[in-house]
Amino acid sequence: MAKEKGRKLIAQNKKARHDYLIIDTYEAGLVLTGTEVKSLRQGRASLVDGFVQLTDHEAWLHNVHVPEYSQGTWTNHSARRKRKLLLHREEIDKLEAKSQETGHTIVPLALYFKDGRAKVEIALAKGKKEYDKRQTLREKQDRREAERAMSAVRRKQRA
Repeated sequence: MAKEKGRKLIAQNKKARHDYLIIDTYEAGLVLTGTEVKSLRQGRASLVDGFVQLTDHEAWLHNVHVPEYSQGTWTNHSARRKRKLLLHREEIDKLEAKSQETGHTIVPLALYFKDGRAKVEIALAKGKKEYDKRQTLREKQDRREAERAMSAVRRKQRA
């Protein structure tokens, strides 16, 4: 069987980018059971309520929903169990120091396979206020309108 190459996206947490200001991102490996890997290979997972908690100098991923494997037997995993993240010691220490600051949290952004191994992209984030969310939407809309206007001008120049 040929080894997988590249990045295959399983799940993405789009709401996290809306609700939080992303400060720094990290890529972490996951400790999974066999049925979890098979379920992920079917492309079934949800990061919506997920968060990372640091305890005893270890990173744990909580509330990420990986549904039970349909052909699994009594060895099947529980859907919302906590999963250990594999990070370098320096990264854990840095995350621990930064997450102690008020308003900072660690959230999962994406779950994917990279060269056949399950990875999760986590981010050190700070919660946005309601007016920050509106400001971000306004900037996005203004950028989109400016690009439309420039493309219309380019079309007229070509014609």
